[in-house]
Amino acid sequence: MVKRFTTARSTAEMRRPAMVTLAAMVALTALTADAAARQARPALPTEATAPREAGEPIMAIVSIKSQQVTLYDADGWIFRAPVSTGTTGRETPAGVFAIVEKNKEHRSNMYDDAEMPNMQRITWNGIALHGGPLPGYAASHGCVRMPFGFAEKLFDKTRLGMRVIISPNNAEPVEFSHPALLVPKAEAIAAAPARAEALASEAAEAARAADEAKKAAAKAPRETATLTAALRKLEGLKARADAELAGADKALAAAKTDEAKARAEDLKQKAAAKSADMATQLDAARVDAKPKLEAAAAAKDAAKVAATRKADTAKAASEAKLALEPVSIYISRATQKLYVRRNTHKPAPDGGGKVFDATIEVPVTIRDPGKRIGTHVFTAMARNETGLRWSAVTIDNTDDAKSAIDRIAIPQAVLDRIAPTALPRSSIIISDEPLSVETNYRTEFVAVLSHQPQGGFITRPRTPPLDMQVASDGDFLGFMFPRNPEPQPRYAPPRGGQYYRQGPMGWR
Repeated sequence: MVKRFTTARSTAEMRRPAMVTLAAMVALTALTADAAARQARPALPTEATAPREAGEPIMAIVSIKSQQVTLYDADGWIFRAPVSTGTTGRETPAGVFAIVEKNKEHRSNMYDDAEMPNMQRITWNGIALHGGPLPGYAASHGCVRMPFGFAEKLFDKTRLGMRVIISPNNAEPVEFSHPALLVPKAEAIAAAPARAEALASEAAEAARAADEAKKAAAKAPRETATLTAALRKLEGLKARADAELAGADKALAAAKTDEAKARAEDLKQKAAAKSADMATQLDAARVDAKPKLEAAAAAKDAAKVAATRKADTAKAASEAKLALEPVSIYISRATQKLYVRRNTHKPAPDGGGKVFDATIEVPVTIRDPGKRIGTHVFTAMARNETGLRWSAVTIDNTDDAKSAIDRIAIPQAVLDRIAPTALPRSSIIISDEPLSVETNYRTEFVAVLSHQPQGGFITRPRTPPLDMQVASDGDFLGFMFPRNPEPQPRYAPPRGGQYYRQGPMGWR
């Protein structure tokens, strides 16, 4: 027994080093695997500034996949930073936006008065860029959170109307040229400021003349009212005198005796004299009133002419002033329409933001309208020797950018109207999507990718899928979704069951 115990003990002692070695190998393997996993995991985005002097930002591109925002000026990227977009169920919608309002010390009126410093709104219904905590992953209620210091720096550098592109994947602008892009005329651009000033003066003078003509036309009826009443009175007296004369004629014809005939003759003479007198007075009054009545009619006509001239000159002045602004064009395969937006810089009547001109909206021809085209943003980055230097950003790559714009035939009348004075920051957006209901008179364009999550829009239904929006022949299904729906402020219940107004206050 002693011998057997000794042998077993010796065996255990012999196995112990092997077990230690095996454990060490397992631990080493685990450490190696963990190190490999850490090495394979992509590094989190960090703040960065381009090694050159930054120009004015033209666009911001947010990558939901990389949780990063990159700012670009005319020469390339200038700032980068990590972001935190919307969490599951509150996803930040992917699409094309622009800054519509800025508020340095905004607080949420939906989420416990939460601080949203250096807020830059990109929709009126809840999506914005602002400073906030970044846990390293998507965690917001739909907004794009940025580092606090970065948001403050960015707030001071951006302007209203700056393009914001939110892409589901990584995207960046690339140099692009194409004959269909706007080609301005140097002489038209040079003449535009003076033309706008001259037309503004002409419009102001026309407005003053129209106001004076309107006052004169309003005054004339008051002055002629007495004349008209006097004429009507004289006409009544003349008619009565004529009736008396006719009665006297009948009495004279009916008289049987000499005495009756004498009385009837006397009455007839008096009635004839009275009728003649009334006729003289009426003729004189008509002669006297005629120029005054004609003057009143002329004043009325002049007021109409002046009002027409006021409208025409105001329209021309407005067009000339808009020519000093970058122009944005949106082409939708869903609606087969082309839309134009330009900032009028007039404050919105209900507060918050500026009013955008939206007077141009025309049908557009798209080759193969039943085939998807993708979403592409073409931006005039700067002037060059041929007119403008363009870039292209694709965030929904069905067609490539060149193939997409090859399929578009922009009406020549539109080009003649806007191309000669096109400026840097002008843009052309081509998309399968219709304009989002977030687009209204206080926004440029809002287009949301319908096949991407839209949980951040908590107060409206998800944009219908494209296969429902567009029939096989490319026609928009009017029986389900009205043609060219006009976006309107509306009331809708958020998830919490409380109603709030879509507008300056109705957002997070």
